[in-house]
Amino acid sequence: MPYKEREIEKKYHSIGEVAEMFKVAPSLIRYWEGEFDIIRPKKDKKGNRRYTKEDIQKIKYVYHLVKEKGYTLQGAQEVIASGKDQGFDKVAAVQKLQEIKDFLINLRNELKIRNEP
Repeated sequence: MPYKEREIEKKYHSIGEVAEMFKVAPSLIRYWEGEFDIIRPKKDKKGNRRYTKEDIQKIKYVYHLVKEKGYTLQGAQEVIASGKDQGFDKVAAVQKLQEIKDFLINLRNELKIRNEP
């Protein structure tokens, strides 16, 4: 099996990169930072936000509640306040399952290509 280079995982992401991940404006990420206490990225000496993987998981949870589930900001704040860990775990589990599904689909497609005459 040929060597497949692993993707290098960044430790910190800029607000622009995070906004692009969710296909939203950076201003929305900054706004959510003010509205949700769970979103607290580190800032460098210049004041630029640096988001870790954990920060991105928290944003993903807020995104899920507000954009996918349709909660108001107040409603999302209440859901987060009532059971923070449960929601993060569910979103993380769904993401991991999606990654596994994508991996298996790619593997199946690779095997199909190899087995074709």
